[in-house]
Amino acid sequence: MLKSPQPGHLMFGGILMKAVILAAGEGKRLRPLTVSEPKVMIPVANRPILEYIVDALVKNNISEIVMVVGYRKERIMSHFEDGKKYGANIEYVFQDKQLGNGHALYCAKGRVSGSFLVLAGDNIVDAQAVADLLSSSVCPSALVVESENPSKYGVVTIEKGTIRGVVEKPQDIVSNIILTGFCCLKDSIFNVIERCINSGEYGLSHALKSTLNNQPIAPVFSDGLWIDAVYPWDLLELNAAALENANVKTAGKIEKNVTITGPVSIGEETVIRAGTTIYGPVMIGEGCDIGPNVTVFPSTSIGDNVTIEPYTMVKNSILMSNTSIAAHSYLSHCVFGYGVKGKSHLMGAGAEAYVNVGDEFFKVPHMGSIVGEDTEFGTGVIVEPGTIVGAGCKVSSGAKITRNLPNRSLVT
Repeated sequence: MLKSPQPGHLMFGGILMKAVILAAGEGKRLRPLTVSEPKVMIPVANRPILEYIVDALVKNNISEIVMVVGYRKERIMSHFEDGKKYGANIEYVFQDKQLGNGHALYCAKGRVSGSFLVLAGDNIVDAQAVADLLSSSVCPSALVVESENPSKYGVVTIEKGTIRGVVEKPQDIVSNIILTGFCCLKDSIFNVIERCINSGEYGLSHALKSTLNNQPIAPVFSDGLWIDAVYPWDLLELNAAALENANVKTAGKIEKNVTITGPVSIGEETVIRAGTTIYGPVMIGEGCDIGPNVTVFPSTSIGDNVTIEPYTMVKNSILMSNTSIAAHSYLSHCVFGYGVKGKSHLMGAGAEAYVNVGDEFFKVPHMGSIVGEDTEFGTGVIVEPGTIVGAGCKVSSGAKITRNLPNRSLVT
């Protein structure tokens, strides 16, 4: 159980700190889920990833937020607007070309002064993680965590309580402690970033590494939550973690002979029909029609206006809004984008799989299928575990999908 943060964190001369959230990237490794919106707006537990970050800051009385936006920036700006409905005051700066997170932070030069926080908009952090960084009362400092796969990140070495080295995405094992991208920095970092950019280095970790000789950076460990989504299957971990801490509310209509076990949130105007069984934690949005005789297993998020027809089972999955799954289907460890349509007997089982992302293959312990928005499946389609199906595809009845499909593929 996470500890509650202490309210009213004021630092460095009683000045309330600003935060810069880096939210300009596309998230290429999450394609096709980022075809029409940035990675930071992908929903987990029916809320965009970016909302969790804003919420964690506001709970620590940090309401002055600068968002660096770029790819599909209108989606972010129309959702958050000026931030008032989230208890924040949000201003936006633009990164026209997504060159790296150091370059993204440099776009906020002149919008912050003194000490400020920097957060990656595509990570989930909770209020406790923010509180722990603030309570260290040291700047510059960086939240660090132990990782089972450090080669994806900037890896740090720590000596005598300070970060002594940073190696970006090392091929050889240096350490299992990584930078999270959540830091407290001083505005002098902009001069360092500028020098790095002039040398062709656009990552924030390059700038942090350059400062180590002149200004130590304190590592901060936390009991709070920090999870990154680098690849599509990471979204399932984020979703499960978010569901564990989600607020539960029950609305809509629940018919007789429905069994609900554990925390299950049901939105307005949703109908849960007779014979349906739901094992929480599960989040179901507004205007859905579930059942009859549907089974929903834990760690599943179902967006708004989703239809799931009889004798279908859904397990540990994300079904985004306006999706419809017809009768006698089975989905496990799947992520379905907005507006996916599946006719009856759609099979998307989860299992150990080798997954192809870009030019790399990854062995994933348990994964179903990742399906882009507005894709349509005919009757009796089987999608093999670890398969990524692009956006806007049309798959004919009886097809078996054994390899990744590009966007707008036709399978007959």
